[in-house]
Amino acid sequence: MTQVNIHTAKAHLSELIKKALLGEEVIIARDNKPIIKLVPIEKPSHKRSVGLSKGLVQMSDDFNEPLDDFKDYR
Repeated sequence: MTQVNIHTAKAHLSELIKKALLGEEVIIARDNKPIIKLVPIEKPSHKRSVGLSKGLVQMSDDFNEPLDDFKDYR
C-alpha cells in the first residue's frame, strides 16, 4: 500500500497511476488522513451486442400520441 499527501500526489500522479494499474493500493491523504483511494476502472466482463434485449421491451401503439392531461396546453 502506498499513501501520499495531496501535494505529493499532484507531483507524482503518473507514477501513482502506474502503481494502481499494477494492483497496488494507492491512498491519497490530507493531513495524514486518507480521503481517496486510487483504483483502476474495471473493464466490462462481456462485450455488449445489438439486440440483446429484443422482445423484452414493448411500447403501446399510442406511444407517440399527446397525453390527455396536456390537451389544454396544445
